[in-house]
Amino acid sequence: MMIKTIGVIGAGTMGNGIAQVFAQSGFTVTLVDVAQPMLDRARATIEKNLGKFVEKGKLTASDREAALARLQTATSIDQLSDADYVVEAIVENADTKRGLFTSLDAITKPEVILASNTSSISITLLGAATKRPDKVLGMHFMNPVPLMTLVEMIRGQATSEATMRVASELCTALGKTPVEAADYPGFIANRILMPMINEAIFAVMEGVGTPEAIDAVMKLGMNHPMGPLTLADFIGLDVCLAILNVLHDGIGDPKYRPCPLLRRMVAAGHLGRKSGQGFYAY
Repeated sequence: MMIKTIGVIGAGTMGNGIAQVFAQSGFTVTLVDVAQPMLDRARATIEKNLGKFVEKGKLTASDREAALARLQTATSIDQLSDADYVVEAIVENADTKRGLFTSLDAITKPEVILASNTSSISITLLGAATKRPDKVLGMHFMNPVPLMTLVEMIRGQATSEATMRVASELCTALGKTPVEAADYPGFIANRILMPMINEAIFAVMEGVGTPEAIDAVMKLGMNHPMGPLTLADFIGLDVCLAILNVLHDGIGDPKYRPCPLLRRMVAAGHLGRKSGQGFYAY
């Protein structure tokens, strides 16, 4: 099928990044969020990001204007009835996502593929909320989306080979590299990343080292571009906690138990960059 029109749901950090890369790559994009202020902020962020690309010579001014012209916003998913492909990037909550997928199934054309940018929730569970589980998959972009080339592709129990192929070709069209993962809690990326972040938080709680020391060891000793605690702040401590809960509940192994310090920080509203305070002050 010819995919020209993309629906992206959720105008947060991930959603606006996904909308940007599709618009940049020549697709017509409708970015949907229930809150108009979120949409206004997302569009301003996309304009700013595209402007940086122009400054660095990675994009011409006319390409920037063309990309912005291909981007429209809406406050209702009803606007996606004509979309050729949909990517969901809302809050990391299974029940909320399932409700959305049921609604999308009723609104969109029957041949449309429904993708989720979930970082840990079961694709099989989301597919089961629709009458087209063969056309539901995970498309987990990495943050920041415009710069990171990996897209983790998750095949649910019923996801068809054709769906995986179409989605992979779409990734390639975006200049991204698709890597397939099975539908296990956390998939590949967060199955490996989150226990490391969690262990770093335990090390802070137990006084093994300061956040600065722990990050310095991982950067200078392990050649990581960013320390695990800086990365946790960047991702959002609430998001880290949600993913660890999915890992702990889904796999049942106590090694995935979220650190009590992480729970306490989230309860206090210290979520990292987005709240101005996490392991570091912003």
